[in-house]
Amino acid sequence: MKILIVDDDFNIHKILTMIIEHEKIGQVIENRSLDGTEVFNLIEKEKPDIIIVDLLMPGKDGIELIKEINCRYNNIRFIMISQVTSKDMIEKAYASGIEFFINKPINAIEVKAVLSRVINDILMREKLNKIQTLFEVENVREDTMQAPPKVSIQDNVKDIMKRIGILGEGGEEDIIKALSYMVRDEGILDKSTLNEFFKKISCKPKSTEQRIRRTAFVAMNNLANLGIEDYMNETFTEFSTSLFSFDDIKKEMDYIRGKSKERGKVNVKKFLQGIFYYIKDF
Repeated sequence: MKILIVDDDFNIHKILTMIIEHEKIGQVIENRSLDGTEVFNLIEKEKPDIIIVDLLMPGKDGIELIKEINCRYNNIRFIMISQVTSKDMIEKAYASGIEFFINKPINAIEVKAVLSRVINDILMREKLNKIQTLFEVENVREDTMQAPPKVSIQDNVKDIMKRIGILGEGGEEDIIKALSYMVRDEGILDKSTLNEFFKKISCKPKSTEQRIRRTAFVAMNNLANLGIEDYMNETFTEFSTSLFSFDDIKKEMDYIRGKSKERGKVNVKKFLQGIFYYIKDF
């Protein structure tokens, strides 16, 4: 994978490059610090698969830059690095098209986990596209062949809930209802506050949100336990940072180990958007 790092701080660029090259995660494009104004020529020339963007840069901030890149290129995946903890700013960043946050100061384990997750997703999508192409070719050759039955949104959501250990929890039906609405309305949660969104799917929006939050917390606790047993557990690496923040998963793991009295917190919007990402193409 070709990885472009956009950060005006050379030290951050150097640290990320060392981690990526040491772990053999990918190829870093352009071994120097960059700001937002230099990026487009490099994208056109090198065709990166992943861009790691600093949130706060002189000239253009990371959110503005990602929006501009997305207008021209639709096959690049984005990861944002920042010390910012503002909830509004983080929500704007996810809405602009990023996949994950990497928090400053840079943590090698977090960088490896996040990049591995994004790369696995890219490879899986490539495989699915190849399979889809083979099916389309075969269908052209054999007009009478019936298309394979399509798995429902509900079944896909239940499959994910089963993997993270929340199938049968109190918020199961609320999560399915929320995700079904998001799929029908093309990810409408990106453009709504949680309160506005839950009013669209429930006559008791606060109760619905609370049930989903409690169920998501159970999922976070389950994943944290898996991570304690085996940090490279497939379910843990796939879902821990796509449904929750790295910091909150780590806090929950420390709480379970008895190292801290503070537990991880659930971001309901990130949780639902994370599941939506898995099912939106099915």
